Amino acid sequence: MTVIRLARPSYRAPAAMFRLLPGIALCLAVTLSAYALAAGERAMFGVAWLEALVLAILVGTVVRSVWTPGAAWHPGIAFSAKYLLEVAVVLLGASISASTIVAAGSALLGAIAGIVAAAILVSFALGRLFGLSVRMALLVACGNSICGNSAIAAVAPVIGADGDDVAASIAFTAVLGVVVVLGLPVLGIALGMSATAFGALAGLTVYAVPQVIAAASPFGAAAIQMGTLVKLVRVLMLGPVCFVLSLVAPHIAPQPEGDDDVVAGEAAGGRPSLGKLVPWFILGFLAMVAARSLGLFPHAVLAPVAAVATVLTVVSMAALGLGVDVRSVAKAGGRVTLTVILSLVALGALSFAVLSLLRIG
Repeated sequence: MTVIRLARPSYRAPAAMFRLLPGIALCLAVTLSAYALAAGERAMFGVAWLEALVLAILVGTVVRSVWTPGAAWHPGIAFSAKYLLEVAVVLLGASISASTIVAAGSALLGAIAGIVAAAILVSFALGRLFGLSVRMALLVACGNSICGNSAIAAVAPVIGADGDDVAASIAFTAVLGVVVVLGLPVLGIALGMSATAFGALAGLTVYAVPQVIAAASPFGAAAIQMGTLVKLVRVLMLGPVCFVLSLVAPHIAPQPEGDDDVVAGEAAGGRPSLGKLVPWFILGFLAMVAARSLGLFPHAVLAPVAAVATVLTVVSMAALGLGVDVRSVAKAGGRVTLTVILSLVALGALSFAVLSLLRIG
């Protein structure tokens, strides 16, 4: 299975920075193609049915499906998918004030924790029902329920998951993440959801922050703000989940003989760093929200900051698409496929039910 790893390489030396250029240039080329296609849509139909955010994923996925970038391209793609995205998320905090968080209500914030916990249990039960190992079922459950690849990367060393399980889980979150981004807005329109309600649904169900932004964009700025807020609260659940799993890990059956490829060389029960549990960009996002709430940003700078955040997000979506190999799903097996899809459906149904009860939007 071929998966472009989005690990954090070191970028200290100037020479290392030049290694980023091919991948960044490729991401920029995909980004320009996405903006050109969006402009073409507006010229032909008067409206862009697919925004540049979504088109960047599609173009990147098409490129990745017909051509596998070599090792020289990977550093720049990884940099665009992680660092540029994280900067974009921090900048996005300038568009959200404390009043937005207060408006969301404590009921919604509490519901997010409940949905994550319930989704993990349901997804894990489905995995075991379809015969997945305990570790694989946990990876799928945490990836689906919290934040996709980031959750898988954080949980893997805690439970001592092997590399094959991690690769299969990441491949699925990459492929299905694109499917959800494209399909969820159609469902939201069919259900007649408001911008606020759909943003909350996107934040509760979509894997990654940039994918939430892309999925929510057809419903406007209010949906993007609500989706980002809900998603980041969901990401914060990663810390408590990893803590609980670290207590459970010693009781998980040991790896079968010959299957000792433990992620990062860590044994079950290892604890990820604080930076993985509470990523810096979440703290940066919250700091920007606080600054906006205190009136520290002149009104004139808000629009340019939002524009920069949007462009960086589109570039990161291009990188995300370039990391998607749709053929990897076929290699992972039917049991994993059923588990991931049914888990995602269960998460969506649970989220929609809770939002309806809370009368969000």
